[in-house]
Amino acid sequence: MTSPYRSIVVLTGAGISAESGIQTFRASDGLWENHRVEDVATPEGFASNPVIVHQFYNGRRHQLQQPHIRPNPAHSALARLEYEMSQRPDHKFLLVTQNIDNLHERAGSRELVHMHGELLKIRCAESGLIFEHRDNLQVGDECRCCRVPGNLRPHVVWFGEMPLEMPRITRALDECDLFLSIGTSGNVYPAAGFYESAKSSGAHTVELNLDPTHSHFDEHIYGQASEIVPAFVDRVIRQLDPLT
Repeated sequence: MTSPYRSIVVLTGAGISAESGIQTFRASDGLWENHRVEDVATPEGFASNPVIVHQFYNGRRHQLQQPHIRPNPAHSALARLEYEMSQRPDHKFLLVTQNIDNLHERAGSRELVHMHGELLKIRCAESGLIFEHRDNLQVGDECRCCRVPGNLRPHVVWFGEMPLEMPRITRALDECDLFLSIGTSGNVYPAAGFYESAKSSGAHTVELNLDPTHSHFDEHIYGQASEIVPAFVDRVIRQLDPLT
């Protein structure tokens, strides 16, 4: 029996990266400890004390580039699902991540939206131009486009700012027939509303998470992402239309 799924949208959150050693924001030992959210993740915090904000993201950038931080089997499975979908005519796939790390890319994902930005990029606050950046960023660093010190900020969506590429995400949710939510509590909007959008379009919805979230998905699978995601992806791929 072939799969009815020809358009898949996947949402990933901190849970998928936690198994690769990336600290999560909201865990008791997470990165928000010793920092108020308002101080390091809002435009107001950056305007008030850019030194602290840069120090915070410099630390995260440094952590992400440590040798032991690598994609895990869940990241690799999603890249494989994308590849399999791409080999079939009229099949669509979009991976939307709330994470600002680059583990999905390193695993091979290409049809990918970082709705909350990317840690290894910086942005000019004046022009909006985005640059790759892997080193520390300081307040006095000169922007390469406007040549003005102090105009550079992390390319990260802070609280109170609009997530990136929402029109593209909305279109994909309206068209999808399978929606997967992986490693996210589903408490933060607009991502928390993706389930309702997909459901209203007739999609089958599946939650894959470490712990129950008391949500109303059609299907719930609980456990370590590195175990349950590859198993679920195998199940979907076995049901895809045969390659001709």
